[in-house]
Amino acid sequence: MIWKEILIRYGELSTKGRNKMDFIRRLRENIRHAFADLGHLHIRTERDRMFIAIENEAQMQTLVAGLPKIFGIQSFSPVAACEKDIESMKKLAITIMETFKEEQHTFKVEVKRTDKTFPLESHAIQREIGGYVLPHFKNLSVKVKKPDIELRVEVRHDATYMMAQVISGAGGMPVGSNGKSLLMLSGGIDSPVAGYLMMKRGVRLEAIHFFSPPYTSQNSLEKVKVLANELTKFGANIRLHVIPFTEIQVLIKEKVPSNVSMTTTRRMMLKVADQVREEIGALAIVTGESLGQVASQTLESLTAINAVTNTPILRPLISTDKLEIINLAEKIGTYETSIQPFEDCCTIFTPASPKTKPKLEKVEHYESFSDFDELIERAVKNREVYIFPKKEEEQKQDKFADLL
Repeated sequence: MIWKEILIRYGELSTKGRNKMDFIRRLRENIRHAFADLGHLHIRTERDRMFIAIENEAQMQTLVAGLPKIFGIQSFSPVAACEKDIESMKKLAITIMETFKEEQHTFKVEVKRTDKTFPLESHAIQREIGGYVLPHFKNLSVKVKKPDIELRVEVRHDATYMMAQVISGAGGMPVGSNGKSLLMLSGGIDSPVAGYLMMKRGVRLEAIHFFSPPYTSQNSLEKVKVLANELTKFGANIRLHVIPFTEIQVLIKEKVPSNVSMTTTRRMMLKVADQVREEIGALAIVTGESLGQVASQTLESLTAINAVTNTPILRPLISTDKLEIINLAEKIGTYETSIQPFEDCCTIFTPASPKTKPKLEKVEHYESFSDFDELIERAVKNREVYIFPKKEEEQKQDKFADLL
């Protein structure tokens, strides 16, 4: 096997100052977590790049397939190695460039000679390898500035290392480097995308879902579990808090005028979420709301809903239109699950003509005739907690267990 390691470039992490190594350590631990099935990975970190040692071809393929999903990685390259003699270096260069033989490309050879005792200087190595590679590939032509392919050669003290492929990463910040928030996860398209975007900014997520049997089916809950599990692909476990919401929704339907019932429903959800957030030590609540998309997402509705808490409400999709959200959902792999026809509690109880500009004082007046606080306390106490990713029989956890 020619592959020796994978070189990881940090991207945005490179702009950090004195706390840079904290972000790098978080990225390293996220990589270990994401590839726990591979056993202990040998990872070497530097201020500007990271190296993962490769033990076999299967491990190499798994890492190349999974690393693009890990936030905090700008790009990475598989690195091959050979002995420190010019003939071995020429043969390795041919093997690597075979990957690009199907299409026309411009290329150049870039050399870094860390081991100054090597008999050839950098320019001489460039001429030797470039002059050897070019006649072997009719699809290649030399271009010194911004070529399609840059064959990078590094002569180190132990061996010669070589790479040409640059694979884009997910960018962003390592998950967990910017605190923890609670994601309000429905079964729709928007909220998983909102969760993805917050994870990209380094936020560790737990999720909360409101379940209203018998009005919503077990299938709707299973869909949400799949969505929570999909989000774990990006580098961290996720706990899902499932709230029994039937009592609260039935009381809203009975006591609150139908045209403002959706506003009250969202307010009660936010109250429940805020209690769970406080218990788990999260700093904010994340929603998938987009301004003006539905009646409960007008500026007036959001103002009335927000009034129940002082907790920061993060809405990463607030200025995003539906087509953009759908494109992101398809990109991250949640769209096909989200469009499965199992309705959530908000959809089931949606009134025919909801108010788009509810008045806060009127909403509070209608709510004052019912004791929601007791039902909220009971819903929070009786929630079920699942942790992902795990096998189905292991997912359900006691809500008081230390799961992280």
